[in-house]
Amino acid sequence: MADTFPFELVSPQRLVVSEPVASVVVPGSEGEFEIMAGHAPFLATIRPGVLVVKPASGAPRKVFVRGGFADVSPTGLTVLAEEAVPVETLKPERILEAIKNAEEDLADATDSQAKAQAALTLNQLREVKVALGF
Repeated sequence: MADTFPFELVSPQRLVVSEPVASVVVPGSEGEFEIMAGHAPFLATIRPGVLVVKPASGAPRKVFVRGGFADVSPTGLTVLAEEAVPVETLKPERILEAIKNAEEDLADATDSQAKAQAALTLNQLREVKVALGF
């Protein structure tokens, strides 16, 4: 059995996951990363994507997250997500709505920094759509 560590996934609405896990794959803003027991502490931003929770036993679970932070500490991993929805309950309309909103944000952006951020978010959401097969 793999070593486990405490993991919590929190959204503004509720505590989504709180359990010991073997590993978690996080969609970081600089690329995906996997956290396992004993990982060095760090703080990272996360992008829209699929977080994969791998328990010590049983099947991995996938959760769509829309931005936030991942905090790895000696006591475990905490992910604070802007939104967290189990993939099996995710409706394609939700992703399509987020893409539409990002397109509107890009069209409404007035400076280069806002345009760049909106374009990045839009591209990330389109990647999620493709990854989930919507």
